[in-house]
Amino acid sequence: MAACPFGAITMITDREGFAYPRVDPKKCRNCGRCEAVCPMGKHGETQKERLYLGVQAKSDEIRFSSSSGGFFPVLAGYVLRKGGVVFGAAMERDGSVVHRGIQTGDALSSLQKTKYVQSDISGCFSEAERYLDQGRLVLFTGTPCQCQSVRTYLGGGRENLLLADLVCYGTPSPEIWKKYVRELEKRYEGEFSEFRFRDKRHRDNGHTVSVRLGDREYAWPMDRDPFCRVYFRNYMIRPSCHECEFCTVERDSDITMGDFWGIEKVKPQMDDGMGTSLVILHSKKAQEVWNQIRGEFRFFPCLREEILQPRLCGPTVRADQRESFLLLGRFLPIRLAERLAGRWKKT
Repeated sequence: MAACPFGAITMITDREGFAYPRVDPKKCRNCGRCEAVCPMGKHGETQKERLYLGVQAKSDEIRFSSSSGGFFPVLAGYVLRKGGVVFGAAMERDGSVVHRGIQTGDALSSLQKTKYVQSDISGCFSEAERYLDQGRLVLFTGTPCQCQSVRTYLGGGRENLLLADLVCYGTPSPEIWKKYVRELEKRYEGEFSEFRFRDKRHRDNGHTVSVRLGDREYAWPMDRDPFCRVYFRNYMIRPSCHECEFCTVERDSDITMGDFWGIEKVKPQMDDGMGTSLVILHSKKAQEVWNQIRGEFRFFPCLREEILQPRLCGPTVRADQRESFLLLGRFLPIRLAERLAGRWKKT
């Protein structure tokens, strides 16, 4: 949609809550631009010499305010000090998640923390291109398909563009998330303003969620949260995510970052419940940046085999109950839809 020079493409939301492009044949001129920028099937250099790291920010404040080991805010801080712009996903006060560019350290906190919600990336392509054309350093963070989309939109990598993608589980239905926000407001009788999917207050590697409604805050274990439960049961993930071709180490981004699951086996002395970041450096550019910021971390190099986790080996498996839940979820509270869908067994 962003690339079409004739405005022939609009995004239409289907009954499951996912947006898909629709082409207006009256406006389309068959220029092929939309197919040229499509990220599918255009990635994965297998012969690169990659570096694999486990990292923790030395600053306890940075680490506590991050979902994993604090790699992203340190990287973003470096870009901002260089006069650059950082793009990432931010949650608005109404619960919607949008991609935005920031240029000051004060705004950085809005891009921190995991959001298990598909972000609205519209508008970021042309904005990032404008900053790049001005010669400014741009860090773009997002899911691997979003980062690859930026790359193809720009016609390839640029020297002043740094792409940092995530180890992604899959994107849940935005409509189910919106519904859950409304349910929380009704249940606790307060206006939604913040939700943290990975709260570290219990030093449990972020297995707590918290929400602010009105002037009160509530927190509970992640496995007691209805939205997180149906997400990790694969009941509401976008269909294409179950066939994702980016669930591999071989990516064309500069950096991949995520949680270092299995740290208790690889480096048990660093497993303190406050999180460790997994970092993969794919490019020479990424390694040069790493050399500039490595002093701000405790880190250790590791082998490819030590960092592998399910979403670096293959996509999330589609649940048999997926369609049942998404149908029931349109009419019933999420807790009830989850319970009823869970009783359904494929024959």
